[in-house]
Amino acid sequence: MQRPLRFVVEADGGSRGNPGPAGYGSVVLDPATGETLAERAGYIGVATNNVAEYKGLIAGLKAARELAPDAQVLVRMDSKLVVEQMSGRWKIKHPDMKPLAAEAATVLPRSQVTYQWIPREQNKHADRLANEAMDAGKHGRQWEPSASTAVFDRGAARSLATPPAAGPPGDAAAGAAAVRAALASASGTTASAAAAPAEAGTLFAAEVSGAPERAPEPAMTAAPGPTAAPAPTAAPASGWGPDMGTPATFVLLRHGETALTPQKRFSGSGGTDPELSPAGRRQAAAVAEALAARGTVQAVVSSPLRRCRETAQAVADRLGLAVVVEDGLRETDFGAWEGLTFGEVRERFPDDLQAWLDSPKAAPTGGGESFSAVTRRVSATRDRLLAAYAGRTVLVVTHVTPVKTLVRLALGAPPESLFRMELSAASLSAVAYYADGNASVRLLNDTSHLR
Repeated sequence: MQRPLRFVVEADGGSRGNPGPAGYGSVVLDPATGETLAERAGYIGVATNNVAEYKGLIAGLKAARELAPDAQVLVRMDSKLVVEQMSGRWKIKHPDMKPLAAEAATVLPRSQVTYQWIPREQNKHADRLANEAMDAGKHGRQWEPSASTAVFDRGAARSLATPPAAGPPGDAAAGAAAVRAALASASGTTASAAAAPAEAGTLFAAEVSGAPERAPEPAMTAAPGPTAAPAPTAAPASGWGPDMGTPATFVLLRHGETALTPQKRFSGSGGTDPELSPAGRRQAAAVAEALAARGTVQAVVSSPLRRCRETAQAVADRLGLAVVVEDGLRETDFGAWEGLTFGEVRERFPDDLQAWLDSPKAAPTGGGESFSAVTRRVSATRDRLLAAYAGRTVLVVTHVTPVKTLVRLALGAPPESLFRMELSAASLSAVAYYADGNASVRLLNDTSHLR
């Protein structure tokens, strides 16, 4: 009996603005040779990244069906959202996603299609097609196969999947071996969606701007369990450590300026609750645009203090997300020092200030909160958020002390390091948390979006 054909479909979509001008791309590959069998791309007008990604998936599945309706298809995408939703591990609640997912599920029988997450750098062919479609739409045209150069990315994309045993990087044999290994790992199972840790220099390790909803069963964990698909047979033997799955990434945003910020006054949770100044509102709008362009934030969590909630709401409105308020993210209570400058505190409470500088257990004058107490509170909050947002990218809008504390704990640095970090208003930092308990600081005090 003749064995059924096998194809690999790689798909992608993008939006320049999220929502903004959007396009998709998909390619059908022969796993035996690495040959490109079909390419599809299209400009779809103004849409979100997620809509464009689903459009790319549908186009790729249809192209595979046109070639052989009974083929077994491995779909490889760098969209965690689409892979998890189409694999049945995350619920689909967004009204724009439901009809697209339903359409994708009917192109081919479910038994013929498996899904696998791949890093973005391994999806260059489909990504180039999506960008070509967006470029064409910018000039009032639709994408044309004759003008495409996306196929030239094929060798690079295949070689990144699995290093070849012999021969030059990126050759056709290496590409075919990589795709065959991926097919072998997915054969007879649902494809693994475990992601390798992002490379050094990567800012945020997540895929989408919409917040995915998880199905109650089966439970999704940060690291593959005993029933996860086996690793590709040709997986590289070297690296910095085992693949711990997709990390939970906290994008740490300090709130925008208030009237007290330029004056460098103590402004914690024990004094007034100031609103953003006009400059602070401009900063919040700027960071919202920057995060929308990156398209990676999946949820927004904020301190209960007004300046954070206002900053968080500006970003959430731009991304189409809700703001979840977390009391544990509030700033330190600075007691009698609230509203004073450092110099004023030194004049009025010199002994208390020196004790505070010398020991994390010392509290500000008048029943304030010590750094040790803040660390316990912030650590407990971190653990709650990690449990709630495993494998996702969360914007955490908070204050100077909580951000520095999270960074300090991730680095394993001593308490005195809190005084050795600069953290500007509306700055971005990022920490990734892995399933084995390790953390990686990805960014600290980025203000490039404010320039």
